[in-house]
Amino acid sequence: TVTAGFFLATPTTTNATIALLNVLAGALLSCSGAGALNQYLERDTDGTMNRTQFRPLPQHKVSPVAVLAAGSALSLLGIVYLAVNVNLLTAAIDVLILASYLFLYTPMKRLSPFSTLVGAVPGALPPVMGWTAATSSLDAGAMSLFAILFLWQIPHFLAIGTMYQEDYDRAGFPLLASDSAARGRQMSLYAAALVPVSLWPTLSGLAGSFYFWSAALLGMGFLAFCLGAKLNPSKAAARRVLLASVAYLPLLFMAMLFDRIAT
Repeated sequence: TVTAGFFLATPTTTNATIALLNVLAGALLSCSGAGALNQYLERDTDGTMNRTQFRPLPQHKVSPVAVLAAGSALSLLGIVYLAVNVNLLTAAIDVLILASYLFLYTPMKRLSPFSTLVGAVPGALPPVMGWTAATSSLDAGAMSLFAILFLWQIPHFLAIGTMYQEDYDRAGFPLLASDSAARGRQMSLYAAALVPVSLWPTLSGLAGSFYFWSAALLGMGFLAFCLGAKLNPSKAAARRVLLASVAYLPLLFMAMLFDRIAT
């Protein structure tokens, strides 16, 4: 998504290739650090969940101190790398991602079902990093990418929550909706909102008619799977939503990039 954000912008840097490689390197460092620190913070609950019990910390393959040190070093190195080699705006967005993911979303998972909405913020910011790396500015194009990813994540995460309901219950992680039927309604609402929001890039001049119709068809298809989970709530229906969400995002960005290149 960082790469998509970079290419969808109009680069103002003198050497776009180097700028792209630099923002990817910084994002890789910080993303790796965030993943390690998340596993450090959730090492106890990871051991109670079937989905995460084989991670290195619950299996005692590495020490918590080593993970804390490595995760902190990678995260800080990513911030510094972006500040020195890309720009301060991109580094600031990286700081916002790390802080909201580790210090808001991660502890909030045990306290409130609204943690899903909070967690969708750092999840939606990477394409904005790509955009600011290319342009050194924030504008409506970057915000449209953020909005698309934010809305897309809610059905995606709710599908995972439905599939692993027992795991989340054991870990004490309340989900955004209390049962499969309610989660199906939530998936459908956010997928329905995603359809018009996904058309924003065309309306703002970022993409053309090919993307517009591709986004409309992809959005309606994704919504159909979510409505299926609403009408017939089950783990099988949730799995179909998850697979649809995994296919939707790259296809949407491919359509946007194709449209941008073709025009």
